[in-house]
Amino acid sequence: MKKYSLNFWLLSLSSFLFFGSFNMVLPELPDFMRSFGGEDYIGLHITFFTLTALISRPFSGKLTDTWGRIPVMVFGAAVTAVVSLFYPFFLNIYAFLFIRFLHGFSTGFKPTGTAAYVADIVPVNRRGEGMGILSFFGMTGMGIGNYVGGLIAIHYDINVLFYASAAVALLSVIVIAGMKETLDNKQKFSGSLLKIKASDIYEPTVLVPSVVMMLVTFSFGAALTLAPDLSVSLGIANKGLFFSYFTATSLVSRVVGGRLSDEFGRRKVLIAAMIIVGTGSIYIGHSTSAFHLFTGALIFGAGYGLSSPALFAWAADLAPDKFRGRGFSTLFMALEIGIGMGAMLAGQIYNGNPDNFPIVFTGCGSLAFLAFIYLLFKGK
Repeated sequence: MKKYSLNFWLLSLSSFLFFGSFNMVLPELPDFMRSFGGEDYIGLHITFFTLTALISRPFSGKLTDTWGRIPVMVFGAAVTAVVSLFYPFFLNIYAFLFIRFLHGFSTGFKPTGTAAYVADIVPVNRRGEGMGILSFFGMTGMGIGNYVGGLIAIHYDINVLFYASAAVALLSVIVIAGMKETLDNKQKFSGSLLKIKASDIYEPTVLVPSVVMMLVTFSFGAALTLAPDLSVSLGIANKGLFFSYFTATSLVSRVVGGRLSDEFGRRKVLIAAMIIVGTGSIYIGHSTSAFHLFTGALIFGAGYGLSSPALFAWAADLAPDKFRGRGFSTLFMALEIGIGMGAMLAGQIYNGNPDNFPIVFTGCGSLAFLAFIYLLFKGK
């Protein structure tokens, strides 16, 4: 791995810490909401977070292309750290949702700046592998963050968890302190940079990877929403095991998939990934035992992991250098729309009836196959 610079590894470490930071608190937020009478609004903490991350993307994309990659990353992580400190003091549902709004908005910044910086410093012929390694660090941070956050909540007061989350976010800033800016002709920050025009919202050159991203993440949104209930219906006591199997193959395939996309092309890898994701999703929906469910999770994770670095590398290939941040913000918006819509529709179709699991996951798998067809005709 000597072919990657020190800055690349520092950025990967910073991404690991950043994703670990806000994922530390996620498992404990439902109980935290119950502590001040917010049990009727538990689902909204994910909705607010995702929605505001989506809203922030056009701002993060424009600022990444004008203000610079480093300032955007520092801003996103620093605000995340500050916001985490305020959770213990906002003990009613409206104040809490306001904090989730700010938290989601801030987390929409750092990944955009990070992806653009990596695209700047990694050679084109290694871009897929670079994106795969970066996403490996990010997803590992998510998994370890969930685990460590749970341990802290068990052994300490929940306020300690919020303070620990803030400290980890601050560490992610310190790691990248002193890194050289890669944006040429960067502008000094001014209020005019926050004025978003219609052209700032969407980068047309990344249409194909964005459409594929939206279609493939429907399945992920459905899995996030329904995997716990599906596990229970199959008599599986540990509802987190599904994601353990999913994560195992997803982590490996991210690095492998990125390298394959460099060697054989983004489109060919994505065509294969869509078949694997579609097959895995349908298999999950028709599971009749724990063995079937975990096998489906392994297949699904492998396909999903293959797709991620190829999509981000393809967006970097297609977007003009001066609009690279906008290209990544468009791709992130497609990701959030896909996950959000997948989660919402899965919950509505399922409606507490286990007989509807095959319908939900077959529908989501069909969207992955639709992405496969789209790539055959539009992916050139």
